[in-house]
Amino acid sequence: MTTVDFDHVFGTARVMAILRGLPVAETVRLARKAWDLGIDVVEVPVATADAVPALRATVEAGRERGRIVGAGTVLGVEQVSAAADAGAAFTVAPGLDLAVADAAAARGLPHLPGVATPTEAQQALRHGLTWLKAFPAIALGPAWFRAVAGPLPQLRFVATGGLDAANAGEFLAAGVRVVAVGSALSDPDQLEALSKLITLSAPSA
Repeated sequence: MTTVDFDHVFGTARVMAILRGLPVAETVRLARKAWDLGIDVVEVPVATADAVPALRATVEAGRERGRIVGAGTVLGVEQVSAAADAGAAFTVAPGLDLAVADAAAARGLPHLPGVATPTEAQQALRHGLTWLKAFPAIALGPAWFRAVAGPLPQLRFVATGGLDAANAGEFLAAGVRVVAVGSALSDPDQLEALSKLITLSAPSA
């Protein structure tokens, strides 16, 4: 796995939608809403088996629009298989488990592992993982990303956990490449601010 995998997944995207724990129809509805807003990348967490049908349905809806859908909260090798079988284009985890990363690679899926320390980030980098999920981002704060960029400038971070349209801009300004939001899609008061984030240009590599 290389950075090229997620360079292709995200492209110039600055926002990813996470649709967690919702009924199948509501997951698909919000995914379509995200695509209508210009959020091209959607993640459907599959921490439990009963979430897989929502992932599968969203993948199918995404194919109709030429959009890809990833599987989040992939905690074990068996979930990698379930995600791949459901048509996920990538996998995401809250923590760094290299066995999961390797299982995803074996199925041809780029994997976005979660990190919260420079030690974890270095370990991921040694394994060829240069796109990382920083979790929980709200606890780490924007300053964490500025600090880590000093010694590890080659890393690309997706900030996840506690972000919404009101605070995500601070993380993008701190050098985060992509912010992940969920509740903002269901909150009319956040949609205008969210639309402004979507149009921000990505920093040069």
